[in-house]
Amino acid sequence: MDLTQISSPSFLKECTTKQLQDLSEDIRKFLIEKCAHTGGHIGPNLGVVELTIALHRAFNSPEDKLLFDVGHQAYVHKILTGRACEFDSLRQYKGLCGFPKRSESEHDVWETGHSSTSLSAAMGMAAARDVKGEHNYIVPIIGDGALTGGMALEALNHIGHEQKNMIVILNDNEMSIAPNVGALHNVLGRLRTASQYNKAKDELEGLLKKIPAVGGKLASTAERVKDSLKYLLVSGIFFEELGFTYLGPIDGHSFESLEDTLQNAKKTQGPVLIHVVTKKGKGYTPAENDTVGTWHGTGPYKIETGDFIKSSTTAPAWSKLVADTVTRIARKDPRVVTITPAMPVGSKLEGFAKEFPNRFFDVGIAEQHATTMAAGMAAEGTKPFLAIYSTFLQRAYDQVLHDICRQKLNVFIGIDRAGLVGADGETHQGVFDIAFLRHMPNMVIMMPKDENEGQHMVKTALDYDAGPIALRYPRGNGLGVPLDEELQPIDIGTWEVLQNGADAAILTFGTTIPMATAAADLLATKGIKTEIINARFIKPMDEDMLHRLFESKKPILTIEEAMLEGGFGSAVLEFANEHGYDTDLVDRIGIPDVFVEHGNVDLLLRDLHMTEEDAVESVLHLINKKSKKQAGLETQ
Repeated sequence: MDLTQISSPSFLKECTTKQLQDLSEDIRKFLIEKCAHTGGHIGPNLGVVELTIALHRAFNSPEDKLLFDVGHQAYVHKILTGRACEFDSLRQYKGLCGFPKRSESEHDVWETGHSSTSLSAAMGMAAARDVKGEHNYIVPIIGDGALTGGMALEALNHIGHEQKNMIVILNDNEMSIAPNVGALHNVLGRLRTASQYNKAKDELEGLLKKIPAVGGKLASTAERVKDSLKYLLVSGIFFEELGFTYLGPIDGHSFESLEDTLQNAKKTQGPVLIHVVTKKGKGYTPAENDTVGTWHGTGPYKIETGDFIKSSTTAPAWSKLVADTVTRIARKDPRVVTITPAMPVGSKLEGFAKEFPNRFFDVGIAEQHATTMAAGMAAEGTKPFLAIYSTFLQRAYDQVLHDICRQKLNVFIGIDRAGLVGADGETHQGVFDIAFLRHMPNMVIMMPKDENEGQHMVKTALDYDAGPIALRYPRGNGLGVPLDEELQPIDIGTWEVLQNGADAAILTFGTTIPMATAAADLLATKGIKTEIINARFIKPMDEDMLHRLFESKKPILTIEEAMLEGGFGSAVLEFANEHGYDTDLVDRIGIPDVFVEHGNVDLLLRDLHMTEEDAVESVLHLINKKSKKQAGLETQ
């Protein structure tokens, strides 16, 4: 079937089972081919092909609301709702988003990128539906890994209490990004093996119906027998105790099972949970055989072999550099432990976990728990390294503030994927952490100019015993600089002059230092000498150097790959205001008050006016302003 000709999922209602099976194969082939070129979340999407088809066949989108938790498994949904022709642009600049996006289609009723939100949103939609007197179906689709998120459990509790009509699809593929952990995962494992429960229950009900009625006592006894059977055969009656009608587990790749169960669910009053067992990566052998999460989300790959197409750089990945340095220090310091909220692969902690299994903790998709757990460990004298993506640290704001900073605990937060991350877009850009951490008392924030300084900052963080300290590091690879053999801590709050210059100063850090250097080179061709400062400590700042700069009255430009509001440049302006310095010759370059969409980072920076040319223009403007001010003073 030519998938690009699909404009609406309505055609599915007329398809035979054989046609649906053929469509499934066509979609899998299409996804494997397209993601080989663009990269993307291939594993999750291959696993939900039949499930997504069955949902669109059973329900009438967008009147009925399909909410995809996390959203990285919505590619099949996008194909069935008329967007197959856009897949060459998947996750590319100005192209198709890798997650549901309301502006893309009326069928994308809920935007997601972080896990565990679908149930709360579904409860809100169900409540609104009932207030308006409407009768459409609300169908959140949530993975087993996302159920470890506290927000999902809060929503389950409320939905069960309110008894709203809702059909929850639990997509159980035994993995989220990495293999799932936790007691709830074990409950689902027992449910998967409890198919004998449904068979025995049906047989018992059939037997009881044949017994002549002898009054209410027998009926009451029969109900107790059925309940006892349930407790006997299924240890995981978790969902029914919460107030849900539990259906399953069913084969998520069988159209017959899916259709029968969905139709039964539609006839059931109150909340229903359908437990669907699927195979992540189904239909593509390398993805099917993945046991660690490598095929959850990938870059381009070779279809025939499954080999990833890697860049030619030999520089280490930032995540690996930081994780390896933590591991190196942990060999000498038994206090060092690591914690990750379901990201051991992305944060490159597999080596630490293998070498120190008793000092490594993967808590599942539970960022708030991970953060307060780190605080608890620090309170008992260990040195926890909390490896967490910038975008996910947002979810633990209160725990960082209330549990770590307020108690001044020695937690080392590794803020991975800090800055623009590119293809994952709005929900994943790591550009807010400076603004939401900088105002927290006791917090230290730093970012290295290269991987050599990065390894010394890891040493700095694990040596630091005066409270929490955060190290920001970007997605991707370092610069390939030589690494010192001996690790040395860096004095907290000290900056570094990379280049002297009497005419202007650029203050920046991390990934934007090359931009500043390139701008200084361009300015040099115009006879302007620019000082470049590696402002590696965002908090506390190097106040001695700031006093020197403001007293010199040279124009100052700050550059940051982060939000301007509340960011590093704002801190410089606050310092100037506090000490009575003139701020008229200070300018800032950074991310304005917008959510940054997906795309190539260089193209995004161009759109945000964050290029070396923009920096040159800003410095020239400041110098011109200074000249006018001086001329004005001279004529007075």
